[in-house]
Amino acid sequence: MHAINRLFLFIILATISTGCAIFAGSPGSPAPVVTAAVSSPSSSGMSSRLPDSAVAAPAVAAARDPGRTAAENSALHAPSPDALFSALAALGIDYHYGGHSPATGFDCSGLVAHVFHNAYGLSIPAQTGAQSRLGKPIDLRQIETGDLVFYNTQGQPNTHVGIYIGDNRFIHAPRTGAAVRIESMRSTYWKTRFNGARRIVF
Repeated sequence: MHAINRLFLFIILATISTGCAIFAGSPGSPAPVVTAAVSSPSSSGMSSRLPDSAVAAPAVAAARDPGRTAAENSALHAPSPDALFSALAALGIDYHYGGHSPATGFDCSGLVAHVFHNAYGLSIPAQTGAQSRLGKPIDLRQIETGDLVFYNTQGQPNTHVGIYIGDNRFIHAPRTGAAVRIESMRSTYWKTRFNGARRIVF
């Protein structure tokens, strides 16, 4: 089964590399998201503001298995192709405010929560503000598949989130009337609204 999944993933990645225009389009303004009741970080960039220790929501910490060694727990929750496979499986599913499953549709943070639950068995908050405090900040030079990328789309930091999939691209649920799709981080719209990246490692 793993061999079949990896073959399918390879085919999808090859398709993206040669025909990403099918996912492109005018991004418009992503819909607002429900954020956690916490103060918003400044817009100067997350990697310069949040320490590595600024994190650990109890809902995520509970996913650690005391029966595993620290190394096994770390490996379980490090970025891996599993997160990418789960994210790509959501391509084309309609945006739905507050949605967090293929059956209901997704908003941006609901897609992230769904992918991490499927890929790692982690239950993380389905709110962008809370997700922006999970894990640790990552410099763009070290970004890897499965890391989260955050954007200012509503006049305040961290109001939109996507999942990095490599080659300066991320997958996200953009807005009402659109479907889960892939965007380039290098486009003017996204480049000028970038807040930072984080890696969920527990």
